[in-house]
Amino acid sequence: MNKYQAGVRVKGQLVKTAVFADSPIHARLILQYQFGMNSVLTYPALISEVATIKPLSPEQARLKSMKDRVKQDQAAVKAERARQKIRAGQAELARS
Repeated sequence: MNKYQAGVRVKGQLVKTAVFADSPIHARLILQYQFGMNSVLTYPALISEVATIKPLSPEQARLKSMKDRVKQDQAAVKAERARQKIRAGQAELARS
């Protein structure tokens, strides 16, 4: 069974609801049975479940933050080198 999400009209308002079904057609039929024939406004779309991410331990979080800082510092060094090259090129053009 898959999980499908669709928009249905309930008392004049659009409500997003989820239903478990074998196919989108089966999901539409279930929703029509529950809410009425003309109440299904959007075609049922498959919802892919995302696995939960476990929180990091304090040691792992500290290592991750250190790695992130290293990446940020490397990007800053690269940007500074590019700025210095641009300044050197502009100075060279000004001398010409």
